[in-house]
Amino acid sequence: MGSGRLYAAVAMGGFRRYATYRAATAAGVFTNTVFGLILVYTYLALWDQKPHLGGYDQAQAVTYVWLGQALLSTLAIGGSGVEVELMERIRTGDIAIDLYRPADLQLWWLAADLGRALFQLLGRGVIPFAFGALVFPVALPRDWGSWAAFTVAVLLGMAVSFGIRYLVALLTFWLMDGTGMTHMTMLAGFFCSGMVLPLNVFPGALGDVVRDLPWSALLQKPADVLLGEADPWSTFAFQGAWAVALLVAGRMVQSVATRRVVVQGG
Repeated sequence: MGSGRLYAAVAMGGFRRYATYRAATAAGVFTNTVFGLILVYTYLALWDQKPHLGGYDQAQAVTYVWLGQALLSTLAIGGSGVEVELMERIRTGDIAIDLYRPADLQLWWLAADLGRALFQLLGRGVIPFAFGALVFPVALPRDWGSWAAFTVAVLLGMAVSFGIRYLVALLTFWLMDGTGMTHMTMLAGFFCSGMVLPLNVFPGALGDVVRDLPWSALLQKPADVLLGEADPWSTFAFQGAWAVALLVAGRMVQSVATRRVVVQGG
């Protein structure tokens, strides 16, 4: 019970921390809305030429765009989650202080990232999505069951996203500078999550591969649940399997990395 309260407090602290950046949040809402508009008109032109591309009609394609803008920062698809701070703490050696805490390192950062993600969803994701739903024809379910399933899919997506970024952050123990890995992860996140184009559009073997990668659990899978294009339970199983695999892998890498902590500068 005490540990549960500890990690709940860490999550709440992460939420409050990001809530203090009001100007950055407002700028993010504006940016997401503008990029959403650009993508919507691009998608509309594409779907005019290719109706039902990827199995979506135009309303579903527009909905997909605004879901992407709502989940972009929520799931840190392009990076910029708590892993940035974790990598810096590893590089400077401050991670040694974290290891002395009476708390699990992975669970601590997972809780902090969940708090960040919840704030980004409420503070930065809801407004662009609501704007898109009001201005453009969208395909949204009318039953609460679909929305509940979508919420579960987003929560599982948070776990998968953290698992990916935590593994990348731990590589700083060996690389000492994670900039290159961060950029590679960002590109993979945008391309393989479906942020650029729905993964259903990708043809042949390429489509089969990207739909089986963990990044598809971030946007494509939750979107298909909300749009009624995927079975919720099989989606949960896919996301849950990747979440467990990534978190276990992170635990193993963490165990190896923390056996010998190198503090730069002494």
